[in-house]
Amino acid sequence: MDLIILRHGEAGKSTTSAARDAERSLTVSGREEVERAARGLGSLGVKPDYAVTSPLKRARETATIAVKELKREGLLEVWEELSPEAETAALYRRLSKLKQDSTVLLVGHEPYLSAMVGELTAGTRDARISLKKAGAAKVEVRSFGPRPSGELRWLVTPRQLKKLA
Repeated sequence: MDLIILRHGEAGKSTTSAARDAERSLTVSGREEVERAARGLGSLGVKPDYAVTSPLKRARETATIAVKELKREGLLEVWEELSPEAETAALYRRLSKLKQDSTVLLVGHEPYLSAMVGELTAGTRDARISLKKAGAAKVEVRSFGPRPSGELRWLVTPRQLKKLA
């Protein structure tokens, strides 16, 4: 399975209230950055079979823009397993039920996403990549359990995606 991991775009100012933080929207520049990033993903040949997002508003907005740009509307699902406080084990269980030769677009948050990439590629959540807002990574997953494993195929910044768009 190929995971295309996309961090949400720039959002409004962070708050200490969890309820208000969950409803933070993308900024205008964040929306534009995500549009360019998604076009860049399209030029890399990304055609997800599934698209899943965190329930937080900024991630849902990012995912909606991405599936539109990738012409994959109708695929988008909201999974609690991509919430910032969720456990990756629950995400892996759910992903393992999908077709194993598929491509899955995952939209979420830091540090969850980079810890997941570290866990899949190096066997530890402490081995993290730097995933910028509206940046993306591709991990080719070999196994979700009992020891999750995969290989990082690429890691691209928003600036690189913009150049590819």
